Amino acid sequence: MSTIQVVSTITELHDSLGQARDSAALTGGDTRIVLVPTMGALHAGHLALVRRAHALGGIVVVSIFVNPLQFGAGEDLDSYPRTLDADLAALGAENVSFVFAPSAREMYPGGASDTRVTAGLVGSLYEGAERPGHFDGMLTVVAKLLGIVTPDVAVFGQKDGQQAFLVQRMVDDLNVRSTIEVVETVREPGGLALSSRNRYLDEAQHTAAQALFAALTAAVEAAPAGPAAALVAAHARIAAQPLVKLDYLVIVHPETLLAVHDDYRGPARLLVAARVGRTRLIDNVSLRLG
Repeated sequence: MSTIQVVSTITELHDSLGQARDSAALTGGDTRIVLVPTMGALHAGHLALVRRAHALGGIVVVSIFVNPLQFGAGEDLDSYPRTLDADLAALGAENVSFVFAPSAREMYPGGASDTRVTAGLVGSLYEGAERPGHFDGMLTVVAKLLGIVTPDVAVFGQKDGQQAFLVQRMVDDLNVRSTIEVVETVREPGGLALSSRNRYLDEAQHTAAQALFAALTAAVEAAPAGPAAALVAAHARIAAQPLVKLDYLVIVHPETLLAVHDDYRGPARLLVAARVGRTRLIDNVSLRLG
């Protein structure tokens, strides 16, 4: 277990990372910086991102910041789990060098900033339709973190598939000099994607939530028959579980994240979101339509 340097200000982070890079250069070490942006409440999925970060570079920075810009009215900003002590213990076991844990005032000293990164059409679909403005807030804070940390690589999880797509597009469109690495979704033994919100599920809801992965699996199996067959198979698995209330289930093109036509054949991604009790869960999977 390593000793983590916990940094709460941008100035201190710049100084610390500069010293770490200088020290690595003097000893012939790896001077690359890899960032893992998180909102805390870390679970095994986050730790998989950290392990991938270690495989990619020498200086691993994990940010922990619950970003108010990506929460809308009535969402769970105030109740979002904040478990910094437990998070630091988990990251220490993973030999993380730095944790950047700024306050909202440090990130937005003048209050919510008027300057925003806009997510465009794709940002208004799927999760964006359910949570207007969410992706503008997410992209804005990711742009700030990339500017603050200036990582060589930033690591994201595939579970938040729309987020990963939008971050990659932002980096491409704005010529950001960081590479985006996307790590496959980490799942429980029953297939449920790991999420900080899984802790809100009771036992019956937790069992019911496994219908999401069952739907994705059924769609993959039916995909050779085309989009309609894949959707029918997935809908059947969701409909069989009355505790699961579907928000959306859509097959999209991986290069545009727009819904494919019925006659489309080729690589695609199935996105799903549903409510189980009061808990909203998302998932996705790649598939090939035959």
